[in-house]
Amino acid sequence: MFRNVRHMIYDLIEWRSQILSGTLPQDELKELKKKVTAKIDYGNRILDLDLVVRDEDGNILDPEQTSTISLFRAHEIASKQVEERLQEEKSQKQNIDINRQAKFAATPSFALFVNLKNVVCKIGEDAEVLMSLYDPLESKFISENYLVRWSSCGLPKDIDRLHNLRAVFTDLGSKDLKREKISFVCQIVRVGRMELRDNNTRKLTSGLRRPFGVAGNSL
Repeated sequence: MFRNVRHMIYDLIEWRSQILSGTLPQDELKELKKKVTAKIDYGNRILDLDLVVRDEDGNILDPEQTSTISLFRAHEIASKQVEERLQEEKSQKQNIDINRQAKFAATPSFALFVNLKNVVCKIGEDAEVLMSLYDPLESKFISENYLVRWSSCGLPKDIDRLHNLRAVFTDLGSKDLKREKISFVCQIVRVGRMELRDNNTRKLTSGLRRPFGVAGNSL
């Protein structure tokens, strides 16, 4: 509702500027005024406000100078125009929803949500935790890696993301659901010295990525 009203207000502001500019021909000015009044009446209707009765030129009818029958007929015409506009909007929305549903039905997609709570593994150095989806029958990964950098203290390197390590594997289509097996694989890569027991400072290395462990679970 807020977005609809905002768009209508933007339209009214733009049209008001065109009217005040004084550059429009009389016929275009008349059509623009009708468009403005129609937009206002439509906005009042969706906001459950009173319907303003107008004449053919869009001017508000004065009840002191207009007969009751004329007011009633003008009110009927205005109500009918607003209802037709509402039905048109509803029909367009339904067509958009139908087209969207047909598109999704033709190319369905699914997603897998992952929330990493903790890494219970004594590593001793910094590590990289990589999570991905794997097809064991085809011996290949079917998704990109979700990477989390883990510190030697047993916490994420980015401490601000503690308890907020979440990822979504998207665009899993019908082909993926038809796979006989899908595994969720977690790989741990140690980042540091060549050997954990390397205490000789002359041979000390750092920043080397070494495979440390792997785990998998069938979905």
